Amino acid sequence: MRKFLTCLSCILFLVAPLFSEVASAADQSKDEDRLKNCGTVLKEILDVPDNIPQDLLDKTDCVVVFPSVVKAAFIVGASYGRGAMSCRKGDDFRGPWGAPTMMALEGGSFGFQIGGQATDFVLLVMNESGARGILASKVKLGGDASVAAGPVGRDSSAETDASMRSEILSYSRARGLFAGVSLEGSTIRPDNGDNQRVYGKKIPAREIVLSGTVPVPPAAQQLVSTLDAKTPKHRT
Repeated sequence: MRKFLTCLSCILFLVAPLFSEVASAADQSKDEDRLKNCGTVLKEILDVPDNIPQDLLDKTDCVVVFPSVVKAAFIVGASYGRGAMSCRKGDDFRGPWGAPTMMALEGGSFGFQIGGQATDFVLLVMNESGARGILASKVKLGGDASVAAGPVGRDSSAETDASMRSEILSYSRARGLFAGVSLEGSTIRPDNGDNQRVYGKKIPAREIVLSGTVPVPPAAQQLVSTLDAKTPKHRT
């Protein structure tokens, strides 16, 4: 029996690294698929002209996409999602769109929704302080100064008011419907573990976004190219 246990321990010792490599490869594949989904969701939303006002899109410093966020309870409950954020390059966030940092959305609730359904979210980060705050740490969304549901359509007064009141504007799409929804009570943060798998090494989210030297990974090409095509220049 002792010999059997010793032999079994040796086998487990030898195969454990293989299982670890397989699990790591699977996680990397999930992260890459998530990036591709971010690009697909963003393109589908921005291809409909009246979904997000162009004036707001042109004023934004960063765009965060959370595809298929799932709410845990009926009507009100916790939300959980993984996505990505791309920002305009340069110290003043006025350049072309750069490589994305992977992001996590956790907690809180997002209003009246049918339980269990997945919702796509697009967040517009409207100013430099909001962008740098997200990159520095976990940010709780709540109140007009932090996050607000974005106005849908081409109402110029609503666009101006929204961009002046909020650091972050949120938009949602569920079952083909598109409307502004508040994410009050949720938190968003860079996901450094996902970043390490996507980029193959540890790179702080701030370096990915602010250095301007990190190349866009293949899985994020559609996300970044869509932003470059739809809002190539920052407008004040």
